[in-house]
Amino acid sequence: MGMTAVEKVLARKTGRASLQPGEVVYPDPDFIMIHDGLVRGAKRELDSLGIDRLARPDKVVMVTDHEVIYGSPRAAEFGVINRNAAKAWGVKQFFDVGRGGHGHIFPMESGMLLPGMFYFDNDRHSTNAGAIGAFGFRIGAEISRVLATGTNWVTVPATLRLVLKGKLGRGVYARDVGFYLARLIRQGTIPFEMDYRALEFAGDLDSFDLAERAALCNSPTELGAYGVFFPPSERILAFARERAQHAFAPIYPDPDASYEKQATLAIDGIEPQVALPGEIQTSVDISEAVGQPIDHAFIGSCGSGMYEDLATAASFLKGRRVAPNVRLFVAPGSERTTRRMAADGLLNVLVEAGAILLPAGCGPCNDAVVGPLHAGEVSISTASNSNAGRFGSKQARLFLGSPATVAASAVAGAIADPRGA
Repeated sequence: MGMTAVEKVLARKTGRASLQPGEVVYPDPDFIMIHDGLVRGAKRELDSLGIDRLARPDKVVMVTDHEVIYGSPRAAEFGVINRNAAKAWGVKQFFDVGRGGHGHIFPMESGMLLPGMFYFDNDRHSTNAGAIGAFGFRIGAEISRVLATGTNWVTVPATLRLVLKGKLGRGVYARDVGFYLARLIRQGTIPFEMDYRALEFAGDLDSFDLAERAALCNSPTELGAYGVFFPPSERILAFARERAQHAFAPIYPDPDASYEKQATLAIDGIEPQVALPGEIQTSVDISEAVGQPIDHAFIGSCGSGMYEDLATAASFLKGRRVAPNVRLFVAPGSERTTRRMAADGLLNVLVEAGAILLPAGCGPCNDAVVGPLHAGEVSISTASNSNAGRFGSKQARLFLGSPATVAASAVAGAIADPRGA
């Protein structure tokens, strides 16, 4: 019997001819990523054990993306700790403030993360790796073990297969599909249990570029998925070849692969979606949310921070102004995107519209270390989730939408349908 894509990635990285769900393996990662917020804890743990050398410092990638703007003495302290740790550990691939961007975006854009690769990451949105046909495994606080030994045990997850059929209509984007999918799973219309599963996309995928694939990798994470995978199209392979820092070999599922469950989703009739406050599974057709006044808007995050996402938003903001009662924050996903937007004039479009530009990184999506909300305020954003307190006060109300919906809403001063903007 054949293997799914994630099973094949893990088999390659463990030297196995085949693998099945439930087996425990110790994969050899292509790299190991640790984000700024966990460095202090990992350093303390290793120091307490007398471990002052990493197993593979050449494979370690340290990223400053959660607290890019030091808005507090605590953040500045963490910055110093991270820089000292990188020096003590001999980590050469340290992407500090202004040197990379969001850890779930810039590695794909720069050719560090390539089709067929596997890596460990302390953060759960490593699922974004599936956009380029790779597998990033969230290890949480156990990242310290990976730093010390070079690997960790992984239970091979079962895989779910979702076949997408059709083409998106005007004003509908990949984030809308993700929210709609979350709703159908909650309703049981698509009978998937996502917890510790890998989700593999199939079907009419060639029209989805890297940014759209990243957006579709993002929502299943909030449902408990441990991996999301898109078989790389020729368009994606061309993108990867142009930027590749290393040789790579893409992976595709076997025709006779065994899946826990399979389902088909027709996407040509989907309307723009808005996720209501609380969780992404509460999404509704935008007609049910239009007119809700807002105070705050944010475009960015690992789900919607790539160049194409911000270009979409800029197309709705060009020649318009953000409503007087709204503050709109924009955080590019990478320094590469920031430079590209500066070169082609998109940054000027955002500035002229009245958007507040932030450096590349998580932006407000990291528990509102910048751009928080006060009690009673309302936001619509492209953040990864709408949990209470995500943007500061637990008494604030958080809605989610596509970059187009958020941009149109920022101009209107209330949730707006991008098809009419």
